Amino acid sequence: MTTTAQPSPAPAPSRPIALITGVGRSIGIGAGIARRLAASGWDVAFTYWTPYDRRMEWGAEPGAAASIAQELAEAGARTVAIEADLTDPDAPARVFDEAEQRLGGPVTALVLSHAESVDSGLLDTTVEAFDRHFAVNSRASWLLIREYGLRFRTAPETGSGTATGRIVALTSDHTVGNLPYGASKGALDRITLAAAHELAHLGVTANVVNPGPVDTGWMSDDLREALVRGTPLGRLGTPRDTAHLVDFLCSPEGQWINGQLLKSNGGAAA
Repeated sequence: MTTTAQPSPAPAPSRPIALITGVGRSIGIGAGIARRLAASGWDVAFTYWTPYDRRMEWGAEPGAAASIAQELAEAGARTVAIEADLTDPDAPARVFDEAEQRLGGPVTALVLSHAESVDSGLLDTTVEAFDRHFAVNSRASWLLIREYGLRFRTAPETGSGTATGRIVALTSDHTVGNLPYGASKGALDRITLAAAHELAHLGVTANVVNPGPVDTGWMSDDLREALVRGTPLGRLGTPRDTAHLVDFLCSPEGQWINGQLLKSNGGAAA
């Protein structure tokens, strides 16, 4: 695990810290969420994993982490980029250590936008691919949420019934022809919704967001056209659409929304 820290403005203790996973490409949903939270007054730690992007058809984006970190700093956020292999069970604790040490405080919001996603179906999925999807999408998410829960401390001035901590996980209902991805995301849903109850005594809310079809460079022209036809608003989702919802869920105004699986998909047909 390596760390890239960008020059940051003077410390601002009043800014809460968000940890966002899966921010490896500038056009990705994770990067969109990071930009939105930085603009809303959050300091941001984020993770990325270049070897994953390198083996996908879109390829790795050289310098993406440093560029995104610089954008966040220009928006007023203290920021740190952490390269982390989430197939490693020890990575979540190291990520939290790095985020807290570099940004000087505890993580208030945990946003899970990382994913392993390699298409395969019931008959052609290998055991190795199945295990890797569950290691990244399910096990790592559980370990990150567990680490967050073990470290989270409710502010002394927080009254009963007030939630200050936030967990938001991004999911998908795409399973047919994408079995290990969809199944492992289904497990992620259950883990996150359990956190809404098991971490409630800490003043933490936990929700799952399904962004629907968002084209971040992985769609073919035919798929893109078919998805647009199936969406009442006549367009695909954007990272900004997802980011606005996550931003609201992380805000004080979003605290009453808890234990929900929210679809932010423009009314797209299942």
